[in-house]
Amino acid sequence: MQRLSKTIQPDAATVGLQALAYIASDDTLIDRFLALTGMAPAELKENAQDPAVLGAVLDFLLADESLVIAFADASDLSPEAPMRARMGLPGSTAEDW
Repeated sequence: MQRLSKTIQPDAATVGLQALAYIASDDTLIDRFLALTGMAPAELKENAQDPAVLGAVLDFLLADESLVIAFADASDLSPEAPMRARMGLPGSTAEDW
């Protein structure tokens, strides 16, 4: 995975895809994500670039601060990047954050 500098702010979809790759790289995390969303692996793969799915991925990530920090460190992003990205995808409102 290409690393982006913490000073470069990638677009919301890019952060969402990075978060999905991070979650998918851990069997426990991807199993938990699939169980919580009710999605099948094939459905997730087919819809991985859908902005609503990426929003769900970021919602999952943002529900656990330690996961946010681990993802940010692994992706060389600021810990605020997932929240900013989530606000740029469907289903988010400023009141959520």
